[in-house]
Order: sequence, then structure tokens, then C-alpha cells
Amino acid sequence: MHEDIESVLFTESEIVAGIDRVAASVTEAYRGRDFTVVSVLKGACIFSSDLIRRIPIPLELAFVSASSYGDGTEAGELKLNFLPTNQEIEGRNLLLVDDILDTGNTLNRLSAALAERGAAEVSTCVFLDKPARRQVDFEADFRCFEVEDLFVVGYGLDYAGRYRNLPFVGALHQAALATS
Repeated sequence: MHEDIESVLFTESEIVAGIDRVAASVTEAYRGRDFTVVSVLKGACIFSSDLIRRIPIPLELAFVSASSYGDGTEAGELKLNFLPTNQEIEGRNLLLVDDILDTGNTLNRLSAALAERGAAEVSTCVFLDKPARRQVDFEADFRCFEVEDLFVVGYGLDYAGRYRNLPFVGALHQAALATS
């Protein structure tokens, strides 16, 4: 285990099982329908990659970039850095995939922005759900795991750009938060 990690919350094998479960649900929900997976960069890229490889039906892939944390631990102003093209949105069934749902602000705003640009449907899928931090009334349509109100890293989740490459999800030591 990495020295900055206080505890491992989800192991590699637990992550695989969670993704398999969600991929099966997504497959059933979209079977027979065209849809596009819209991955939120940077955090969801690992989860999205593993998820789409487990969905055995046709799909398209697009990306959106939103940021709110910067180098800190508290969510700040949400910035939408880029959205998919209108051709990737208009009239499409979209599955918006993010690494974590905590305050709900990011997915709420992104879902609304995609709907405003003409998406036929916007559903959401998250790797982790942290309901204790919710600030808006928003729930994901699909989720792998629920997590307590801890600062988590690994498997795409970061702190100040670090720890995304860990193959597990862990709670970061308070000392690592103070010194980074």
C-alpha cells in the first residue's frame, strides 16, 4: 500500500466486480438503442475505459471537461472547459460517466448543459457516490459503490493531480493532505 494511504476502501478485485455489475445494468438499459458514453475528464477516464470494454453493445464515446477542486480538497467554482460537439449531443441518448458524485453540482450542471444542447436523454453513471456531501438534489442512475465522507484517491481519483494511477481506492492520510 502507498505510504500516503490510510486504508484501502476498494481493492482491484472489488472494483472489477462493481464495474461488471454496472456494465450489465447499462447494457440492459441501452440494448437496442443508440447511445453515447460521455466521460468526464480527467478523473473518469480510467473508469470509463474499463466500463465501456464490458458493454457488449454498440456505443459511441465522447469527452467533457469540468473542474472544481484545483489543488484543494473543497469544491470551488465549477468550470466547464469543453463539451462534446453538437453532432455528438443533439438527439442522442447520453450516458454521462464521472468518477465521483459528491456535492452533485458537477453532474447536475453537466446534465443540464447537455440537455440544453439538445440531448434526447441524459443518464448518469458514477464510480463512487458520496451522498453525505450532497448539496443539490441529484442521484446517479448507475453507481458502482457508495463511500463515506472521506477524501478518497486512486483508480482515477486524485489529490492535486496525484494518486490517479493507484489500482485501488483508498482514504488519504490527513498528513498527506496537510503537506501536499
